[in-house]
Amino acid sequence: MKNLALLLFAALVSAAAAAQTTSCAVPGTNNEFLGIQTVRLWPGPAPQATGTSCFDIPAITVFAPRQGAGNGSAIVIFPGGGYGMLAADLEGREVADWFTVRGFTAFIVSYRLTSHGYIMPVPLFDARRAIQTVRARAADYHIAPNRIVVIGFSAGGHLAALASTEPVPGDADSQDAISRVSSRPDYVVLGYPWLGAIGPDMDHLNYCKQYKLMDQCTQLTQNYSPDLHVTKDTPPTFIYHTFDDQTVPVEQSLRYYDALVKAGVESELHVFAHGEHGSGLGKGDPSLDQWPVLLNNWLRARGLLTPEAVKR
Repeated sequence: MKNLALLLFAALVSAAAAAQTTSCAVPGTNNEFLGIQTVRLWPGPAPQATGTSCFDIPAITVFAPRQGAGNGSAIVIFPGGGYGMLAADLEGREVADWFTVRGFTAFIVSYRLTSHGYIMPVPLFDARRAIQTVRARAADYHIAPNRIVVIGFSAGGHLAALASTEPVPGDADSQDAISRVSSRPDYVVLGYPWLGAIGPDMDHLNYCKQYKLMDQCTQLTQNYSPDLHVTKDTPPTFIYHTFDDQTVPVEQSLRYYDALVKAGVESELHVFAHGEHGSGLGKGDPSLDQWPVLLNNWLRARGLLTPEAVKR
């Protein structure tokens, strides 16, 4: 059953990636009526870009809260998809809507994918830049620069964890205003994260195996395994997983949680007994629908749902 689930997931990722033609974020597309805009992360070609299609242009799609309802908090969203596609609805739009209802300004990140030739660290470059963009333009987006939360699901959870454990400090001497601020998020939320994406465990879906990078896997594992880079400065973290996840074993979240605890990082882990991988915000399951309630409580306890006056 486990091997079948992995094969089906890998096939889905490959098929979806092959079928994509226009299903990626297109910078410059705005809908003021719905409070949505998509902007590119770099004004010119992104670092290591190999083309000019929307798959080569990392971007953020911005969702504003209802006018007058913003609370000054931001959520930066990394959809999953095995680095082969982006689950932009289930782990993107639905998540953005959940947060904007609560007063957040939401940013869905369209990061570059390994299925389109962008291996690590390129997706991490995009993740860092997205957080820096939100922080540098905090006044434009009516948010507080110290209330930036990142959330990631599956592969997006791996990327969110990397962004939180391997941030870059701001370069005060940079001519680029966005590069002057830190990429470290203030809080992290991980949903069934593929934290062991890059590693020696070949019994489960593996980044190196999926993308034929076995000759680079030792170095990739050392550089991009989040649990190896946790420090006391890693942001407070909330993790959700299910015990019988057949695609990403719960042991990966347990290992990461253990690293957080050992580093003294304030963290919270919720493991539900049953639930398939890719459950999003619960998908109507009576049990799994409770994890966003727990997340809501966690956000409230940190003051992130309380409105804060911000510079305009």
